Amino acid sequence: MGEQTTVKFPQEVVDEYAALGVDLPALFSAGTLGNRMGVRIVEASAERVVGTMPVEGNTQPYGLLHGGASAVLAETLGSVGSMLHGGSSRIAVGVDLNCTHHRGVRSGQVTGVASPVHRGRSTATYEIVITDEQDRRVCTARLTCLLRDVRPQDAGHVPGTAG
Repeated sequence: MGEQTTVKFPQEVVDEYAALGVDLPALFSAGTLGNRMGVRIVEASAERVVGTMPVEGNTQPYGLLHGGASAVLAETLGSVGSMLHGGSSRIAVGVDLNCTHHRGVRSGQVTGVASPVHRGRSTATYEIVITDEQDRRVCTARLTCLLRDVRPQDAGHVPGTAG
């Protein structure tokens, strides 16, 4: 659980980050928490980010998918979209996350799809729809990220960069 599969990126994005010597899969991974929860990013662009997460291991005491697990999936996908929108000179920092949980899930995996609602110069907002294996909506989330310039002191904290 948690191993990163090959993410499908637009070629121009791959080229932009490669020119900077950045390990794109490491930068746009699910991160330590997402990896621990089994989040896998399958497709990533500023226009659409898709990821999956197993229900097993991410449940609350009643055996249902934990709402916090849905929030982790949502914030991961929306953050990746925001980071790709911001480009290699910006960092996306989540400032607001709202999740509405529609139904419980006890097994299988869920899939999240993040789509942009707003992509500006200083903020990006994504809607994330999480569905079960029967394509039933489990959760609807909205994430807003602040986009700020990368600073020299960020280098040691940005995965895939020399620091």
